[in-house]
Amino acid sequence: MTHTIALRTAEFAKLVRLAGFRSDYELARAMGLNRSTVTRVREGLLQPGPAFIAGSLIVLNPLEFKDLFKIVERPGKK
Repeated sequence: MTHTIALRTAEFAKLVRLAGFRSDYELARAMGLNRSTVTRVREGLLQPGPAFIAGSLIVLNPLEFKDLFKIVERPGKK
């Protein structure tokens, strides 16, 4: 069985709003990423990579990894 990291989508959206970010563009800029990357991860089309995870933890400090992400079984893999 293999695992991967997934975004806690609902929690992330709420925390981003509470932090004052009004758009994916604004959030992406603060994270040092492209807006399309942030949008794709938030929509579940792309798994969060190291830059997304690090950027999230920096801009949403003092939140921790477990507040924003979860470890899940990789689909289709056993």
